[in-house]
Amino acid sequence: QVQLVESGGGLVQAGGSLRLSCAASGRGLSNYAMAWFRQAPGKEREFVAAISWTGRTTYYGDSVKGRFTISRGNAENTVSLQLNSLKPEDTAVYYCAASGPLRVATPVEYSYWGQGTQVTVSS
Repeated sequence: QVQLVESGGGLVQAGGSLRLSCAASGRGLSNYAMAWFRQAPGKEREFVAAISWTGRTTYYGDSVKGRFTISRGNAENTVSLQLNSLKPEDTAVYYCAASGPLRVATPVEYSYWGQGTQVTVSS
């Protein structure tokens, strides 16, 4: 069983930055790609970014390329998402996910999910 816990969400003005973290625990983590998705009210859950377990390979959704950066954290079994140049349309609940394909993916392709953390960007 894999458990994922996100942190770091909050309220920020447009143009600002936030850093989200995901702490993972459980068996078999070294085999997993990990990803971030987001879901805005009334919209489907959307792929944001994915990273290999080694951290050497990353993928991004088109809407966040050049603004967001996914990385492996300094602590073991952590993944971070740096959100820069935030826009009001980035407002959503951000979810950490594990055990899915290392590419742009759909939510059903990932097996494990965190509870989500709210990011709100004011204009």
